Amino acid sequence: MELIFGLHNLKPAETPCVATIGNFDGVHLGHQAVIGQLAEKAAVMNLPTTLITFEPTPAEYFSGDYAPARLSTFREKYVTLKRFAIDRVLVLPFNQRLASMEADDFIYQILIEGLAIRYLVVGDDFRFGKDRAGDFHLLRQAGKDNGFTVVSMPSFRVDGERVSSSAIRQALADGNFDRAERMLGRHYHMTGKVAPGDKRGRQWGFPTANINMKRKVIPLRGIFAVEVFGLDREPVFGVANLGTRPTVCGMRTLLEVHLFDFDEQIYGRRINVIFRHKIREEIRFESFDALKEQIAQDVISAREYFSTI
Repeated sequence: MELIFGLHNLKPAETPCVATIGNFDGVHLGHQAVIGQLAEKAAVMNLPTTLITFEPTPAEYFSGDYAPARLSTFREKYVTLKRFAIDRVLVLPFNQRLASMEADDFIYQILIEGLAIRYLVVGDDFRFGKDRAGDFHLLRQAGKDNGFTVVSMPSFRVDGERVSSSAIRQALADGNFDRAERMLGRHYHMTGKVAPGDKRGRQWGFPTANINMKRKVIPLRGIFAVEVFGLDREPVFGVANLGTRPTVCGMRTLLEVHLFDFDEQIYGRRINVIFRHKIREEIRFESFDALKEQIAQDVISAREYFSTI
């Protein structure tokens, strides 16, 4: 799968393509249905597939720290997309230039001149261009005028519920991992490199693998039973704290994972943390002794959870 980052790296198209556009945050079952439809059409037309996405998301550009929590980092999204029949991913940096681009210019510069699109699939609520002036109807008219077909993908439903990134965010915030999994088509996970911490957990007998969160807003907080992949032995069960660690006056969001029956040096290793069960909310304790006692209880709770699955 080819990765093209930025308009400056998008040369005038020599080969037409079929394409889709969106944030694809989480690459959930609705996104997968769009990609599947695109792949089927590409096979019929004998053309390559292109997925167009944005980095950061438009909501992050306009709203910053008030944007909806991100389900996946760009790296996580890219790794997931590699599992599907996509020939290339075009990443458009969402900046002032793109935010102020008129919808007609977006169509001509990117879709027609840059990609020579012959078939385009978009969500039924897709908007684009300056002031979100572009919509499905504008795309369809442009297609009629310039020789490409535009189709909308209707909402994808699971158990009668519309699958969307916002619905998955709510499920994660509620600690309802079964509901999130049904919409994602897989367990929810986060990935990252293990970084050195303050070693306070090791002093208390609960060493942790620490991952810095590379996202403005996280979709869940609390204490969780987790599975960890990416190590020589996998999966490794554990208990994780995702939050700011208020008892130790933490200032940044951190994912700390205590791995059960594990004592290896793994700094720099990239691990995949799968969230299986929420144990409790993150709270501030009045003393380190009280926190240490609670961590011991969290370990027991997580072990009990894994003993039942």
